[in-house]
Amino acid sequence: MMKLELSKVPRELKVILELLKDQEEEQLAEKSINLFHKVDWSVFVSLCVHHRVYPLIYPRLRELPNTIVPEDILSFFERKFRNNTFHMLYLSSVMEELSQNLLDEKIRVLFLKGPVIAHDLYGDLSLRTSSDLDFIVPFDKLGQTEIVLQRMGFVKDEYIKTILGDWKWRHHHFTYFHPVKKIKAEIHWRLHPGPGREPGFEHLWMNKRRSSLSESPLYFLGKEDLFSFLVKHGGRHGWSRLRWLTDIQRILKQDVNWKTAEGLLNSFHSLKEGKQAVSLAVHLLNSSIPADLNVMVDAGRELKSAQSAIFYLENKINLHTCPLPEEISSYHSTYLFSLMSLEQKIMHLASFLFPFQEDAETLPLPLKYHSLYYILHPFLWTWRKAVKESGNLKGQKS
Repeated sequence: MMKLELSKVPRELKVILELLKDQEEEQLAEKSINLFHKVDWSVFVSLCVHHRVYPLIYPRLRELPNTIVPEDILSFFERKFRNNTFHMLYLSSVMEELSQNLLDEKIRVLFLKGPVIAHDLYGDLSLRTSSDLDFIVPFDKLGQTEIVLQRMGFVKDEYIKTILGDWKWRHHHFTYFHPVKKIKAEIHWRLHPGPGREPGFEHLWMNKRRSSLSESPLYFLGKEDLFSFLVKHGGRHGWSRLRWLTDIQRILKQDVNWKTAEGLLNSFHSLKEGKQAVSLAVHLLNSSIPADLNVMVDAGRELKSAQSAIFYLENKINLHTCPLPEEISSYHSTYLFSLMSLEQKIMHLASFLFPFQEDAETLPLPLKYHSLYYILHPFLWTWRKAVKESGNLKGQKS
């Protein structure tokens, strides 16, 4: 089997990958002495936290001989593990309250990640981290949903800048934060940012599952839709957190109709991400491939796609840090474009012809004249680019 090039991946991250692999305890114990030789424990801890995999790493470390892991490191992971367990239980209670409030208002809601995914994929809330509650509702229920959230004490983060209603297809969720409960909630009307085709809410609702996490109704994605969602989400983020890849590792073990899942990926132009995800799970985490998915692992093309994601593991990248360094931003843009199908590339390029909020900031016009931005957009874009390049030149000279 061809292998990924991991020479630039930090040694400590390679240790983490080894701990996350599908393997017997005895196998890991045999490797442990050599595995942890010359490990920088501060880097190891930092990477475990960055990749949000410390709940999975801690039980593995406890299985190793006492002389391998320093006591203070084990104590640190124990505290993190315990705190995460409490947080996930608390998040579950807020999720139940939110679900009940929405269903009481006849608003159908599907949770995309969070505790329901931890329970479904890992069988234990404590083994996965979640920082917020992501859920999707029908587009025509967005207004009612926002009222429910406000009534519960959530405050909207007004970070989206929009013009001519482009928020409906450029973006995919609104963000709310509860100042007392310290919990973030994201209301989705799309699964992913646009433009692009994806399953509609009615399709998702028809294939929904009810979580056994709670006696009260908690609905989340069907297995095939969940696989498709996780693949697209992880691929869009360059698999820059290993937690997203361990989700794939876990779902590959489930009883999924893989023919249906592959059909979904193909229909919504996510087959590249699907093959990339499976390839990464196989090569990095020793995952077994379900028989129906063998066709998705092409040793050549898919390995190249998987290799493009290794950049994010080499550099410990957090894509939510703004602004991103120019090198990271440039690489990520090229990476995302490489994952697109021809149709997606055309739609992506065509979206640049649509006015941006920056046009209104460059040349403010009364609302009734905003349609003029369709004509003015290329000129305003050219002007901004020229001003930016002029500023860069001045900076270089100084």
